[in-house]
Amino acid sequence: MADENRLVKRTQRASRTSTIVSISLVLLLLGSLGVLLLHARKLSDYVKENIELSIVLQPEADSLAINDLMARVSSSNYVKSAKFVSKEEASIILKQDLGEDFINFLGYNPLFPTIEIRLRADFADSITISSFISSLKSNTIVKNIQFQASLVESINKNIKVLTLILVAFSALLLLVAVALINNTIRISLYAKRMLIKSMLLVGATKGFIRKPFLLRSLWNGLIGGIVANVLLLILSYIAIEKIPELSLVRDFQIMGIVFTSIIVSGMLLSLICTWFAVNKYLRYRTDNLY
Repeated sequence: MADENRLVKRTQRASRTSTIVSISLVLLLLGSLGVLLLHARKLSDYVKENIELSIVLQPEADSLAINDLMARVSSSNYVKSAKFVSKEEASIILKQDLGEDFINFLGYNPLFPTIEIRLRADFADSITISSFISSLKSNTIVKNIQFQASLVESINKNIKVLTLILVAFSALLLLVAVALINNTIRISLYAKRMLIKSMLLVGATKGFIRKPFLLRSLWNGLIGGIVANVLLLILSYIAIEKIPELSLVRDFQIMGIVFTSIIVSGMLLSLICTWFAVNKYLRYRTDNLY
């Protein structure tokens, strides 16, 4: 009898462990996809805001006119940052890039003073940028404006495609996750179908029978969510160690939202699937239990 009880306990522990592991792995996949989806906007903003627009100035432009243009540019809603680069500063940068003194070779400095602009991500689209460039070209000290419009269009297009793919994949994965968790819980409750029916036959109410199973399901979902969060946290640190640039777009607020969503989702999915599974066995006829 004692051996039989130990066997039953081991079976129950194994069933519960497999349920928690299944929930954790599914939530880990959903959480990883959620991190990618929520960080996609931040990553796109980072890329857009690091594309430079260069205003090439006339060499004879005086400091007063340059300061006026700088003030106008800096105050624009389109601009995140603006920096004036003189001919001398540009030559120093180019010397470092080339590794040799090109001025001695040419005999003069061929570079022009520029204003390097980085736009806000919300305004980094072709139409807005074209309008902004047109307004700048009317200034007499502006010689030329250098900007890779095709690069912006390509980035925006690729981001839209990537976002649609992630959303579609997220929806598909959510359906798979619900089905997987539901089947896992139904299988774990299958061994207790006789107990559920016996309690019903001796007069226990359906609510009384459901309660312990639902409470256990919430607990399993909570543990599964915590385990998934720990694994996701480990994966995120490994990813940052391998690709340090990811730390530039890491957002702790987004991570907090994802971690909270994982725990809440785990508890809700476990609770809902358990509710339907218990109700299924409550409706079973005695002949169908065997």
